[in-house]
Amino acid sequence: MQQPIKLSKKIFFEIPIKAESGLHIGGSNLSMAIGGADSVVIRDPLTSQPIIPGSSIKGKMRSLTEKLLHAYEEGNMGQVKYVPYQGNNEDHGERRIICDLYGVAARDSSKNIPSRLIVRDAQMDQESVSKLQQSDYTDMPYSEVKTEVVIDRVTSAAMPRQLERVPAGTVFNTTLVLNVFANDDESRLVDYVKVGLRLMEDDYLGGNGSRGSGHIRIDWDNHKTTYKTLAEYESGKEAKPYPSS
Repeated sequence: MQQPIKLSKKIFFEIPIKAESGLHIGGSNLSMAIGGADSVVIRDPLTSQPIIPGSSIKGKMRSLTEKLLHAYEEGNMGQVKYVPYQGNNEDHGERRIICDLYGVAARDSSKNIPSRLIVRDAQMDQESVSKLQQSDYTDMPYSEVKTEVVIDRVTSAAMPRQLERVPAGTVFNTTLVLNVFANDDESRLVDYVKVGLRLMEDDYLGGNGSRGSGHIRIDWDNHKTTYKTLAEYESGKEAKPYPSS
């Protein structure tokens, strides 16, 4: 039987993400009417500005941390043979952090573990919005179109395709919220949030990373970490600076 959960505090990581190369996170091709790209980026429907979905950031952080800790299990989901780590192995050791931080949705509901990490959608920084609005070199609103060519290895026939990307230099802002429960190893949870972000910096975000897209950097000098406890929520006060930030 699961024990009741007592929330100890919420820790907020305000993270600026800079695209070091063109960034492509695919959206619906129903929006192709606004331009000629074969593969378009996902956008905020109200502003038409590209966004980075929180699910893309969180999923990348989790998958890279799983690889780092060799934390995945064999499963049976059609073509998917390896599934997210469920913590079924009693000798899970360091891999337990995957379950604690990202949660487990087990078939046996009594073994579910809630995700402690919330990742908000990343919105474009206002300075980046202004620069792209004034730029004479964008192909579509706030974006560029990169043409790639598939070459027939025998006949040398070319088949071009167009990929929409957010230009290098664009900055996005996101917030990660870490729920810390009573009896949690707080410092370990905080450390592995940062591990996931650092791994993402040395990999890529979005699609076509092996061909140069999706290289990002975290602006660690300008990130901000704060927290709230019951006292702040009861008094309505703002979040306080996190001690180790």
